[in-house]
Amino acid sequence: MNEKMRKARTLKKISQTDLAKKIGVSRQTINMIETGTYNPTIALCVKICRELGVTLDELFWEG
Repeated sequence: MNEKMRKARTLKKISQTDLAKKIGVSRQTINMIETGTYNPTIALCVKICRELGVTLDELFWEG
């Protein structure tokens, strides 16, 4: 589960639907990333990070 992504998104007050529209994917894709059932490409990770104003490490590094 990507709790970091969900927290970053909610801190920015962006819905799954709005984030999806901004980066060109479906709301279901955002939901699957947040629940850990979909492993996004690095290109998609970069788009998400840019939109949320965070780094790849902050969102996707499991350390």
